[in-house]
Amino acid sequence: MSYYGPEAYPIYSRYSTKVVAHTLKSYSKHTIPYPYPVAISVEASNAMEYPMICFNHGRAEKDGSYTESLKYGVISVIMHEVGHNFFPMIVNSDERQWTWMDEGLNTFCQFMAEQEWDNNYPSQRGPAHKIVDYMKMPKDQLEPIMTNSENIVNFGPNAYAKPATALNILRETIMGRQLFDYAFKEYAKRWAFKHPTPADLFRTMEDASAVDLDWFWRGWFFGTDPVDISLNDVRYYRMNSMKQAVENTESKKAYDKDNKYLSRERNKDEGVKFAIEQDTSLLDFYNKFDRFEVSKTADEQFQNYYNSLGDEEKNL
Repeated sequence: MSYYGPEAYPIYSRYSTKVVAHTLKSYSKHTIPYPYPVAISVEASNAMEYPMICFNHGRAEKDGSYTESLKYGVISVIMHEVGHNFFPMIVNSDERQWTWMDEGLNTFCQFMAEQEWDNNYPSQRGPAHKIVDYMKMPKDQLEPIMTNSENIVNFGPNAYAKPATALNILRETIMGRQLFDYAFKEYAKRWAFKHPTPADLFRTMEDASAVDLDWFWRGWFFGTDPVDISLNDVRYYRMNSMKQAVENTESKKAYDKDNKYLSRERNKDEGVKFAIEQDTSLLDFYNKFDRFEVSKTADEQFQNYYNSLGDEEKNL
C-alpha cells in the first residue's frame, strides 16, 4: 500500500506501490520470503523505517513536474526503507553496535533491486567506482567498517556504501553469483528472527559456500588497507569543437562508460525480467528522451558561429 498527499501524486501514484511490490519480490528472491501481511510506503518529509511501514520523501513541483534525480531518489528511498523489513526487522542485527549489518546489507540488496528495476538504473551505491573518492582519502581519515556506530565519522560511506560495494565485489568477481546467492540466502534463512553478530555473517558465508574468506573480511571490514595498485596521473585533453553533434557523441561515450556496471551485462545474459519492461506504465519522459539529441537551434547556433570565423580560424 501507499499513502500520499496531492503534492506527491505525479511520482507516488505512478511508482510508489509498484516499487514496494518490486522490492519485496527482489529481496524475497535474495533472502527469505516476505513474512508479513502488508508493506506500506507513506510520503513524508523524511525517510524512516518500521516493521511493515516506512516514510519517504518525494513531492513534485507545484506545476506537477519533477526532475530525473528526484524520481530516482524517490524510487531508491522507497526500496531502501521497505528493504529494512528484512535488515534489521527480520534478520535482527544490532544497529547501535554494527550499523553496517543493518544499512550496509540493506544497501547491497537495494542495489540488486535497482538493477532489476531497470538495467540502466543510476545506482549511487554498490558499484566500486562510486566510492573511489572515499577510499582514496588520507588513511588517518578512514575507519574500518567494524568501527562501533557511535564512533563513525563518515557515516554514509562507511556504513552504507563500503559494505555494499564489498558484497557486490564478492558476488560479482570473487565467489560468483550462484555461490554467493546461495550463501547469502542461507545467512538470511539461518538468522531470520534471531540476533546475528558480524561473526555470524562471516561464518555463515564461509560455511555455506565452503570458501575461505578470512582474508576478504580482514581487508574490507577490519582494516583500512588501500588498493595498492594505482594510476596516479592520467590526463586526457580534447579541443572543444563547439559543434553539439560532436560534443554530444563524446559526452554519450563518457555517460555510457560511467553507467556501465559489470552486473548489467550479466543481468541481460541471465534473462533478468526488468520491472520497466514488464510494466510499460513505469516508463516516463526520462526513460524515453534522448539526452544527447542535437536540437535544430544548436545546429543553427554552431553554423552562425562557424560563419563568423576567418579562414585561418576555420583551418585551426
